[in-house]
Amino acid sequence: MRRVAVRVAVRAAWLVGSLLVASLLIFWATNALPGDIAQIMLGTNATAGEAEALREQLGLNRPFLVRYGEWLGGVVVGDFGASMITGQSVGPLIAAKLGLSFWLVGFGMLLALLIALPLGTYAAVRRNRWDGVAVSAVSQIGLAIPAFWMGILLVLLFAVRLQWFPAGGYEPASVVGIGPWAKSLALPVLSLALVQASVMSRYVRSAVIEVIHEDYFRTARSLGWSYLGSLGRHGLRNIAISLLTVIGLQLATLLVGAIIIEQVFALPGLGSQLLLAVSRRDLVVVQGIVLVLVWAVLAINFLVDLAYQLIDPRLRRAGEAT
Repeated sequence: MRRVAVRVAVRAAWLVGSLLVASLLIFWATNALPGDIAQIMLGTNATAGEAEALREQLGLNRPFLVRYGEWLGGVVVGDFGASMITGQSVGPLIAAKLGLSFWLVGFGMLLALLIALPLGTYAAVRRNRWDGVAVSAVSQIGLAIPAFWMGILLVLLFAVRLQWFPAGGYEPASVVGIGPWAKSLALPVLSLALVQASVMSRYVRSAVIEVIHEDYFRTARSLGWSYLGSLGRHGLRNIAISLLTVIGLQLATLLVGAIIIEQVFALPGLGSQLLLAVSRRDLVVVQGIVLVLVWAVLAINFLVDLAYQLIDPRLRRAGEAT
């Protein structure tokens, strides 16, 4: 057990180190963008003296490492700086936008799993029948449809034609209530989930087929267990191990997809704020949002690695043996 704790500590150290490297690259990349931010903020009619004064005020003329150190020191204590355009503190701004993006990604992944697990299992069990082949074909078609295009199709069907859901916009549940809030999220979440379910169902199908060919599965079947009973009793852990890797990768993809979906449905989430900050060249806001997104991806990979240790006893034994 102590060796497992050491392995977890080493992975946590790698997480912190990766985050530090990512923060340096983010700060460097945003500051290396072409163009003079002071000149852009003041406009084309600004004089050289006015631009120099603004650069002095914003601290842009100080050494790179000094500015990076101050920014990183603030991030460590939760201070992401202030917007160059509005002067608003970036930390509360990110916190206010993060909730909507969290709901999109969280509900999107949950719904994708609820769709992918039964469909992938059905396609594996019925892989030699026409209906199993049809499910596989539909999932293959879903792989070719981008999330934003899926969103547009859903809007045309459920918002324009059937008028069951709003085509866009968002208000918190505390303002409009649970019902309207859930309706405003339904189509964006479904857009993300359907695309992700197409990807994940393929992995579920492969994992189930692999389990079906194992000796322990055939033994369970010979003892009278049904297909689903054998999978649930003896194959679920092995399927979960294969699926964990996919979930970690697809969560990162969902974060990117949510940025596009927020534009399609006019949702005021983190992705919309990021694109607005990029268009304004508001570097401090861009740095803060990108750092949060990178941290989320790294944290997801770290948690997936920990989940491996809990689900697969072979990894724990390997850690105790080394």
